[in-house]
Amino acid sequence: MTLHLHDTAARAVREFTPITPGRVSVYLCGATVQAPPHIGHMRSGVVFDVLIRWLEASGYQVTFCRNVTDIEDKILRTAQDLGVPPWIVAERNQRAFTWAYDALGCRPPDVEPRATGHIPEMIVLIRRLIEGGHAYAGGGDVYFDVRSFPGYGALSGQRPDQMRPADDASDGGAKRDPLDFTLWKSAKPGEPSWETPWGPGRPGWHLECSAMATKYLGPFFDIHGGGLDLVFPHHENEIAQSKAAGDGFARYWMHNGLLGLDGEKMSKSLGNSLLVGEVLTRVRAPELRYYLVQAHYRSLLEYSEDALEEAAAAYQRIERFAVRAAEVLMDGGGTPEDSPAAAREAADEAAELPVSFRVAMDDDFGVPAALAAVHACVRDGNQALAGADKAGVRASLVRLQGMLGVLGLDPLAPPWAGSGSGAGSGDRLRNVVGALVKLTLEQRDAARARRDYATADAIRDGLDEIGVQVEDTPQGPRWELKR
Repeated sequence: MTLHLHDTAARAVREFTPITPGRVSVYLCGATVQAPPHIGHMRSGVVFDVLIRWLEASGYQVTFCRNVTDIEDKILRTAQDLGVPPWIVAERNQRAFTWAYDALGCRPPDVEPRATGHIPEMIVLIRRLIEGGHAYAGGGDVYFDVRSFPGYGALSGQRPDQMRPADDASDGGAKRDPLDFTLWKSAKPGEPSWETPWGPGRPGWHLECSAMATKYLGPFFDIHGGGLDLVFPHHENEIAQSKAAGDGFARYWMHNGLLGLDGEKMSKSLGNSLLVGEVLTRVRAPELRYYLVQAHYRSLLEYSEDALEEAAAAYQRIERFAVRAAEVLMDGGGTPEDSPAAAREAADEAAELPVSFRVAMDDDFGVPAALAAVHACVRDGNQALAGADKAGVRASLVRLQGMLGVLGLDPLAPPWAGSGSGAGSGDRLRNVVGALVKLTLEQRDAARARRDYATADAIRDGLDEIGVQVEDTPQGPRWELKR
């Protein structure tokens, strides 16, 4: 099955065709760092982490850009309330977001630009818009002329004559139309500012992302993502200013559903946020990740303690099998079915992701159906354990780890292995790691046996990257952890 995804702009699931064959460029609207992250923020982080992992598992080379908004009205208000400079608020909370992404196993983006580091690119974009008749200066501010862009409102399905006025600035009468939004805000006492041809000031929120996305991904890139609450006005305005300037901008628009609490969107303004650090005192990090990833990414995820506990229990079922299977495979003895040739054949067959898993993920990243395939694999593996079928156990574990690697939930792999996720004592953990390396080397042997030397080399390189040094000897491969 070919990868299909839901494109917000088309209001339909579309076949995914990248601009450049074999390569995918992704931009995600990241954090506005006026406060520490709650788990609603992390839903977006986890969802798009799975997207990147699946694109890579599907053979694409991915460039992933996730920005940081470190200058914005909310940050300035927080700084004023705390009596500290805005950069202190931004720096402190960006570190908190980075910690939360890392804690939940989200791999770092290829580039994570900060808005304040890209003022020159924003000035260039404003100049292009003014020269093209799509923006104008007034009262020290610069505004985008919404009526100059015929497609305004297409992403959110609105018509300009039915929209409320933009509320991103008090224009003092300088706006030509109430719908026009601010590209550049004139300097105010006590606020950070930068010099521009239109006077000192700071960027508007919408301008920042257009400038950063096109700097790193080019004028036309594949996927732009973010939370559903960003469709209007933020992403609508990004499209308008970028396309008006002559950029093709994003080919597909993906939006994750929000996380609610008692029927309301989770937000700091409602006073109902659940900070990541607080939730991680009640459940372990992979259990929280499981909870955030289990529902379809476009659905509303309603938070409750019961739902969180159910997710933790589901992850623990997976974890128990994986740990037990690794321990069993470390034991000596066996049957004829456990001969090296049979083991290699079983590992080779298991290395292919189940068809049901692939179909689910290719169908607009259907993680609920993909998790059904995961739990079916666990059931098969437990039956093999009960029947002392080591070949079956091995095949189930390898297949399971392939699927969990895509979802970022493998209890035997970083960052969960050895992180207190139930692996037990130091000796038990070393046994589990040993079993994991042994299974991986068996997959390498299977690749060599079928003359797939590229895969065999990739497996060895992957082990080397995580600190496992492999040496081939006449007696077979030996491995050790690098010091």
